[in-house]
Amino acid sequence: MQYGEQAYLELCRQVLEHGNKKADRTNTGTYSVFGRQMRFDLSEGFPLLTTKKVPFRLIASELLWFIKGDTNIRYLLQNNNNIWNEWAFKKWVESAEYDGPDMTDFGNRSQRDPEFNKKYQEQMAIFKKRILQDDSFAHKYGDLGNVYGKQWRDWKTSNDETIDQLKQVLDSLQNQPDSRRHIVTAWNPEDVPNMALPPCHTLFQFYVADGKLSCQLYQRSADIFLGVPFNIASYALLTYLIAHECNLVPGEFVHTLGDAHIYTNHVDQVKTQLGRDIKPLPKLLINQDKQSIFDFELTDFKLENYNPHPSIKAPIAV
Repeated sequence: MQYGEQAYLELCRQVLEHGNKKADRTNTGTYSVFGRQMRFDLSEGFPLLTTKKVPFRLIASELLWFIKGDTNIRYLLQNNNNIWNEWAFKKWVESAEYDGPDMTDFGNRSQRDPEFNKKYQEQMAIFKKRILQDDSFAHKYGDLGNVYGKQWRDWKTSNDETIDQLKQVLDSLQNQPDSRRHIVTAWNPEDVPNMALPPCHTLFQFYVADGKLSCQLYQRSADIFLGVPFNIASYALLTYLIAHECNLVPGEFVHTLGDAHIYTNHVDQVKTQLGRDIKPLPKLLINQDKQSIFDFELTDFKLENYNPHPSIKAPIAV
């Protein structure tokens, strides 16, 4: 079995060479395989890909957003993080209140038509400004529904009580480390229709042995080129933070994938990445003066010796 970034690149090769051609919700098309697994030894360094630059700041701010239980993109925009914009923007441009130019199928049209892309960028700028400045607008159009943070921190039960899954896991790790129930799930069947995007990374479980904390993620849908590098680093960072609070050492991150796919408009980018050599992993430093994962801010994280190949741009499928 291959480990780390080499395992990721091998997955890319497998999908390009043997993937099934499939239609998808976004009408983009994918090459897809089902049921794969990668393992990352966190003692070897922080698993941020080096064959292309991956923006750690965006990963960290999104994770802190999840941990806070937030579901509104205003926090992300305040931290110059635009990775969830398209889903919230879609809700606005499809509403009766929107009176701008037609934005139908903006995710694909903006990639093909320069004139349309200019209009799209103008409307997106208006949207972001209103989210940041208008409380009522942000409440109505910035919220993504009961996505990850809501399920992690405020799962609604049938008798109208709530469950803070993240706090429960922290308590069980500290008081019953050998338990097999250190699990957080974001897949809530009742809430799926009320989410801008049903959770792709659906369930994660922790495991303690020899003073080390390991994490396994099950991801039902895996956008290999754009999404998976974020997911690897995000859950590695979560493992680091929880290990820190529980006085453990980060162990392994195990990434189990359901439908693992490469979008047809990402193929050239993946081939470019496969032609690059792997570089040494960076080191993650976290603020030792803070203990609780709920107290961390972006300024509490620092990456050392991250010297990746240049980033590779690719369109997101919405």
